[in-house]
Amino acid sequence: MANVEIVTAGPGEVALLTTLYNEVFRPPRDAAFFQRRFLGRYNLVILIARLDDRPVGFAAGFELKPSTYYAWLCGVLPDFRNLGIASQLLHALQSWAAEHQYEFMRMECHNRHREIIRVAIDLEFDVAGVRWDSERQDNLIIFERALSEHA
Repeated sequence: MANVEIVTAGPGEVALLTTLYNEVFRPPRDAAFFQRRFLGRYNLVILIARLDDRPVGFAAGFELKPSTYYAWLCGVLPDFRNLGIASQLLHALQSWAAEHQYEFMRMECHNRHREIIRVAIDLEFDVAGVRWDSERQDNLIIFERALSEHA
């Protein structure tokens, strides 16, 4: 497991998030996409994983409802996968949410992204449902876990 430094990025660092996102996901997005998505969100947190001072991964979340924190995005650059970085990012996001008195954390994952499904299961998330993503033409698996169980 890589020992990464996880730092909190501010909303002003959307350019870094955009760059990392576009190295991980398709279709590419611009900074305006993220700025629109974050507009009006409460308790927005952007985490950046750094390995040897290089940004190699990210996670972003926000309040879904007063009791539930939503892990919206998590990604790791392809050359740095399978090193436990996504787990560390999501663990840090869970810790933040638990410290801020959220009872649950929820996340969604496309069915084809098996690596993050394994991470969610390893982090003891339960499958809470499935929904169809018409934009991507794929099922999304909905995961949730109680944060009171989070250490």
